[in-house]
Amino acid sequence: MQHVQCARCVRCGREYEATPDVTTCQCGGILDIVYDYDYIRRTFSKVNLEARRDHTMWRYRELLPVEPETPPTPLRVGWSPLYEEPRLAEQLGLGKLYVKDDGQNPTASLKDRASAMAVAKAREAGAHTIACSSTGNAASSLAGNAAAAGLKTYIFVPSRAPKGKVAQLLTFGATVISVEGSYEDTFELSKQAIDRWGWYNRNAAINPYLSEGKKTVALELMEQLAWQAPDYVAISVGDGCTIAGLWKGLKDLYAIGFIDRLPRLISVQAAGCCPLNRAIETGEPWRPMEENTLADSIAVGVPRNADKALMAIRESHGLTVNVTDEEILAAQQLLGRTCGVFGEPAGVTGTAGVKKLCEQGVLGRNDTVVSVVTGNGLKDVANAIRACGEPITIPSDMGRLLEAFDQRGIRVE
Repeated sequence: MQHVQCARCVRCGREYEATPDVTTCQCGGILDIVYDYDYIRRTFSKVNLEARRDHTMWRYRELLPVEPETPPTPLRVGWSPLYEEPRLAEQLGLGKLYVKDDGQNPTASLKDRASAMAVAKAREAGAHTIACSSTGNAASSLAGNAAAAGLKTYIFVPSRAPKGKVAQLLTFGATVISVEGSYEDTFELSKQAIDRWGWYNRNAAINPYLSEGKKTVALELMEQLAWQAPDYVAISVGDGCTIAGLWKGLKDLYAIGFIDRLPRLISVQAAGCCPLNRAIETGEPWRPMEENTLADSIAVGVPRNADKALMAIRESHGLTVNVTDEEILAAQQLLGRTCGVFGEPAGVTGTAGVKKLCEQGVLGRNDTVVSVVTGNGLKDVANAIRACGEPITIPSDMGRLLEAFDQRGIRVE
């Protein structure tokens, strides 16, 4: 890979060769893939990109750490829609609002981007089995992408994982281990099993290539915006890998001259589980928290990508905001009714944060904001019903229909 220089520890700076199975630094720090931007500028241009018919994450191969001969993964990952939402922008008091619906990926979440990269690197490493721990979406995305590529998977999830996500895992043929305990308990067991059997490791805290897959959401949204950077990009945050990847993609584009300024990030966490935001707000080291939120995909009390995530927020002069479960459910309903976008609770947490910052007067009419919806609402239908209420259930009788409309205050126009 001529365009890749090395893998560098974000904690101590030690450098390693960027082999397919490189993991963490000997100091325990997470590695970051370092590129030769001079080489990329000489070999990659917007003109090259415009001519490509491949509208998947692999259209950005010059900015991805894969070998030239490595084939793209089978599922169509990436190029999710970016919608301009003037009605919601007006309602919130924003200048412009864009919603990127990454729930449109093959297994219905942004995590497909990381899992596709994991599958590509596992192939390069000659591995036949991949494993991970996950609160749900990383698990289903790995299982789906690996199944399409003919690889076996072992998936460890907390027992609280929504049934929709577990159903995906089983359908994709994964061996699913439901762990009675927290995400931290689940992660530790997966780590022990991976070490014991030598499976390819898809865990975000171990594998530096996952952020490289996730960063393609930033590459896409900037291309979809004709390379005009917004003022802010908002995203939900759990273990920190996604916001770190988002920032890496933006910095890559800035380094090669595709964009002339960098947006500020908005890190949105659930109020019941916000260890990274709390660290930013207090200026103290992050500390573990209980996983007290219905947004299961970001219920991570011990974030494994804390170093990269905190660096991304600070480098971007980003904002942090914590939202309650009630605010998350309200945002789920708001996005559905104004934009026609159905996001799961963790998927809409970014939008809940944007709404809250608008209400606080932090964001306003002079701001352009992109909110990334990271997962589809069908992942967790129980909380969707909780957000919006039960349907009207009556016999086939017009009198009962009129009575039900009257009880609910429905005025038919």
